Amino acid sequence: MTDSTSQEQRKSLISNTWMDSISVENQTTSSVVTEFFIVGFLGIQPEYYNLIAAVFLGIYVTVVVGNSVFVLLFVFEPSLQKPMYIIMMNLALADIGFCTVALPKMIARYWFNDGSVSFHVCMFQRLLIHYFANLNFLIMMTMALDRYLAICFPLRYPVLMTNRTMILLTGCSWTSSLIIPIIITIQTSQMPFCGPNQIIHCYCETLSLYSLVCADVSFQSYVFITIVMCVLALTLFFIIFFYINIVMSVVRTAKNHSRLKAFSTCATQLCIISIHYAPRFFVFTTPYLPNVKFDVNQRIAFTMFYWLFPPLVNPFMYFFRTKEIRQLFLKWCIQKNGRGHKIHILSVSK
Repeated sequence: MTDSTSQEQRKSLISNTWMDSISVENQTTSSVVTEFFIVGFLGIQPEYYNLIAAVFLGIYVTVVVGNSVFVLLFVFEPSLQKPMYIIMMNLALADIGFCTVALPKMIARYWFNDGSVSFHVCMFQRLLIHYFANLNFLIMMTMALDRYLAICFPLRYPVLMTNRTMILLTGCSWTSSLIIPIIITIQTSQMPFCGPNQIIHCYCETLSLYSLVCADVSFQSYVFITIVMCVLALTLFFIIFFYINIVMSVVRTAKNHSRLKAFSTCATQLCIISIHYAPRFFVFTTPYLPNVKFDVNQRIAFTMFYWLFPPLVNPFMYFFRTKEIRQLFLKWCIQKNGRGHKIHILSVSK
């Protein structure tokens, strides 16, 4: 009698457990997030939406046109096909890639109030954004390595750093930059998103996505920030190491005129590196500073600044700081105007 009763209780318990699991599964399935909404800046009045969209559109057009001009110069001018300019060309392509990934959706958000983005598209955008960030860091480290070899080993530089070697290094940068973003994106895509779907940012930003997860992701947030800071610190360590050796070599061996020339060749790259690294360290370290606090809009603004300012100013730095590029660009413009003038004369004479 006792055995039959215990068997009935066991069956009842199994049945209730099975029914509970089905109800939980149905609830999770019905409430799972399949679409996110990019909110952007908080508290912006709708009458300013068109202005914000126009600013983002102007930045996007300037970045794409400016960097594309440099890429075209590199492709059509054999004199620019050197290791140093191969690096700049790759950096220009990375800048175009990032802005193409991040800005069109932001423009649509404010111009057409279309901030919706599907779950998988959001994950893909997030992957590409971190991919281009890692790519920028590796390209700038390669840039510092190139200057280190050119100044510290000038006689061996043509052998150590050929076009083929530089293409191999940049190719490794393009491929290896995917490793960490893929791992983190796969991890994020498996998290339970079952509640709010509004991303308080201008794109699918990682920490904003973590705030929407229906679970405790403090450990994952800590791991993510640690990885980002390690990538920043490791690449910056090698950059500082290369430039310290450059300074020591120039001071030890070169005369005053040669020193100025050597430092001038590094000035452009140092400016590019500074505007990439300094704002990032500032944004990532401010949460740990006792007397420095940012609200949501200030943090978004600083984040967009360190993402968009370097691609925006890099083409101008190439032009104003690199004499060879400036001369070729002006020569190219004069030739284009000369051909157009000849065509106009011929059409008038006919």
